[in-house]
Amino acid sequence: MHNLDSLLEIMALLRHPTKGCPWDLAQTYETIAPHTVEEAYEVADAIEQKDFENLKDELGDLLFQIVFYCQLSKEKCGFGFTDVVDAICDKMIRRHPNIFRKNSLQHGEGSSNDLSWEAIKAQERIDKNRNSTQVREISVLDDIVWSLPSLSIAIKLQRRASVTGFDWSEITPVIKKIAEELHELEIEINSKVSQEKIEEEMGDLLFACSNLARHLDLNPEMALRKANRKFERRFRKVENLTKKSEGEPTTNILDKMQAYWEQVKLEEKD
Repeated sequence: MHNLDSLLEIMALLRHPTKGCPWDLAQTYETIAPHTVEEAYEVADAIEQKDFENLKDELGDLLFQIVFYCQLSKEKCGFGFTDVVDAICDKMIRRHPNIFRKNSLQHGEGSSNDLSWEAIKAQERIDKNRNSTQVREISVLDDIVWSLPSLSIAIKLQRRASVTGFDWSEITPVIKKIAEELHELEIEINSKVSQEKIEEEMGDLLFACSNLARHLDLNPEMALRKANRKFERRFRKVENLTKKSEGEPTTNILDKMQAYWEQVKLEEKD
């Protein structure tokens, strides 16, 4: 049976200067990165589909991406796989002081006496900035990963801002903000002056919607993925119903398809 050492050895052989695979040898951090994103989404998709047998394979593909980066670094005398493991272990211990702090259980200390997750990460950002060669003003918004999906970035921005007190404590103003942004978008659409301005207002509306998801303790990215799946499922049924009705007299194909859409929705509720 293979183990982690086997995978590291396989990766090293694939990158061997003379015995390795030409494709693997041609790869760089930049060329591998898109594959990593794709593999992460395939993991999420397997979970969403509850395909746990396939999830095992997808997790392996994602793990291979990590091993690949470690091999690239090791070839440049940089970090290796054990360094990555050390770093994440240190981080998890640091971010869970109520669990790992020495003698915390003996003294009966609970999570309420410990720094919050966000507060600990904020201190990490301060330490990182202190050790950086680039001096800049410290912000709670430092180190946002802008290559993440935009809805995920919106949640991170809102959550970070909330730490400073810039947040509503009730849901009502959050909903009102969505209505306000929708109204502003309608004004720009009706004015027909600037597509760029319409896009800006559309972005504001999406940002406000993601904030509502955050207040409801929902993941907007996952909510939208599920909505996409639901639309696909329902529209496939509409397609089949439409094909079966070919030849029947109709004045408006849209009216017919909307009627089928409502039919499918009712069938799913029953």
